[in-house]
Amino acid sequence: MEPSDKTIALAMTGASGAPYGLRLLECLIAAGAQVYLMVSPPGQVVLSMETVLDVPGRPTEMQAYFTARYGAAAGQLQVFAKDQWTAPVASGSGAADATVICPCTTGTLSAVACGSSNNLIERAADVAIKEGLPLIMVVRETPLSAIHLENMLKLARLGVVMLPANPGFYQGPQTIDDMVDFIVARILDQLGIGHDLLPSWGSDNAP
Repeated sequence: MEPSDKTIALAMTGASGAPYGLRLLECLIAAGAQVYLMVSPPGQVVLSMETVLDVPGRPTEMQAYFTARYGAAAGQLQVFAKDQWTAPVASGSGAADATVICPCTTGTLSAVACGSSNNLIERAADVAIKEGLPLIMVVRETPLSAIHLENMLKLARLGVVMLPANPGFYQGPQTIDDMVDFIVARILDQLGIGHDLLPSWGSDNAP
C-alpha cells in the first residue's frame, strides 16, 4: 500500500458484503489513513453472519478490536455510534476528506437521496454532499428496482460515485478474497490511494 495522509469516513450498513468493508478498513489502515468508522446495528448483524469474527458492539470496544486486528497506530482509527452527533463527520467543519458507505443498503441509499440525516451515517453522507467532498456508495442489491435506480441517478447527478459491488472476472480470480479485492481496489482508485491488490488495465502484469 502507498502511504496516505487522508482522513476517510467508512460506514458499514446492513447490506450483504461485510467482507468488502472489512478489507477496505484493513487497506486504509495499512495505507496510514485516518479512519472514522461507523457500523450500523444491522451492519453488525451482517458482520456476525458473513464472517467468523466476534466484533464487539460498543464503539470503544469495536475500536480496540479493529485497532489490534489491523495494527492501527494509536488514534488512527476512531469508531462512532449511530447517534454520536459530536463526531467530526456530523459537521462540515470536521468532515473527512472522503466518505465511503461499504456495503450500502438501498435503505441508506434512499435516506441519503432524500437528505434524511436520521443517524450519523446518513448525516456524514449529507455533509459530504453539501461540502462537495467525495462520497462513494457501494450498493449491494440485485435486481435493482426503478426506485433504486432513480435514487442512484439523483445522487450521481450530484457527484456521488455509485460503485455497485459487481466484481469482474478478467483478472482470473481464484478465491473469494480475489473477488473482494477487485471491488476494494476500485474504491481505493476512487479515493486516490495507491495499492497492489490487482494490476491496472493495460499494465505489464494485467491479463
